[in-house]
Amino acid sequence: MPPVSGSWYYEQSNWWRYMASVPTPRIVVMQDADPWPGTGAMFGEIHARICRALECMAYVTNGAVRDLPGIEALGFQLFAGSVAVSHAYAHVVEFGSPVEIGGLRVSTGDLLHGDLHGVQMIPKQIACDLPSIAEQVLLQERELFELCDRKDFSIDLLMAKLEEQQKAHKP
Repeated sequence: MPPVSGSWYYEQSNWWRYMASVPTPRIVVMQDADPWPGTGAMFGEIHARICRALECMAYVTNGAVRDLPGIEALGFQLFAGSVAVSHAYAHVVEFGSPVEIGGLRVSTGDLLHGDLHGVQMIPKQIACDLPSIAEQVLLQERELFELCDRKDFSIDLLMAKLEEQQKAHKP
């Protein structure tokens, strides 16, 4: 449907102002509330450039995005349910409230991590432990890769290595 007020969403500066008030680094999380999310793309290259100017680093949505080559050239990160050719009648209904994207409930201030596999929430109370946890995971993976590449690889060696790694994780 056409927007409730104004001719289009760019005329509503209040949500840009809200976005600028959130501490950096910023990730824009937008729930497409249409009955069929992704009918039109709310986010394209213009939004990516505005968001980048507002120190946002990524956009997450259950809806659609567009202008992928231009956004990729900017180095801006997108996590979306689909890609669409047009905007349709996109308009902002509400902002600052919790949303749900692909089963993930997100509120302002949540710590998110995204990569080519998707987006997940990181509990803030463990965030400072992540570098050491990631280092340990990488070490264990490297050990398993090396074991799998050995000429004498066997299921017995694999099971012994997995048991060793499991014991290292028990408190």
